[in-house]
Amino acid sequence: MDLWADFLTNQGKVIHKWEHYFPIYERHFSPWRGRSLTFLEIGVARGGSLQMWRRYFGPLARIVGIDIDPRCKAHEEDGVFVRIGDQSDPAFLASVIEEFGVPDVVLDDGSHEAPHIQATFEHLYPQLPKNGVYMVEDLHCAYWPKFGGSLDGPGTFINIAKGLIDKLNADHTEGAVAPDAFTRETFSIGFYDSIVVLEKGQVWRKQAPAIGKQPGGLSTIFK
Repeated sequence: MDLWADFLTNQGKVIHKWEHYFPIYERHFSPWRGRSLTFLEIGVARGGSLQMWRRYFGPLARIVGIDIDPRCKAHEEDGVFVRIGDQSDPAFLASVIEEFGVPDVVLDDGSHEAPHIQATFEHLYPQLPKNGVYMVEDLHCAYWPKFGGSLDGPGTFINIAKGLIDKLNADHTEGAVAPDAFTRETFSIGFYDSIVVLEKGQVWRKQAPAIGKQPGGLSTIFK
């Protein structure tokens, strides 16, 4: 069963997700189905999404939720773990990683506050393994002042992610942007309505074949 069907037929705890997110989840999360992984969701709310992820990823998955509300601890069950703390607190995040290991997939559906999203990303993303996925959702809040957002606010994750596009392409900027760990360890950045997804991966070779050496005899346009 795919996630959309699971959502529509859910008889368990409430799952609060925007409908257009489900094709995005499938695109980026489906390769992890049936595999051994640690999935970290920031923001537990009423617990329904933790159950959904457990069903979706299968019996080898360990689902970890974090939330600042102590009542969310009640949503623990077989294969689902909940830890209570502030998503922007590096010491708390470090304690979660110490207990469960570095997550393979992170979904930030937490406070939606711009400084919290940034702090969590800066702590967790560099630690993700090769091929790890980091998704931040509900980024419509990045435009709303009550969440610390605005159209041109430099601290919103939308605008932080825009800046990371240049970091991703730093090798081609002729020195204007210095390549760093992000450049070396990031494969892609995806933008969707209200969602940004980053995928880890190393592109160790960035060049086109010599002219006339391409398969099929095609010539190289750029070099």
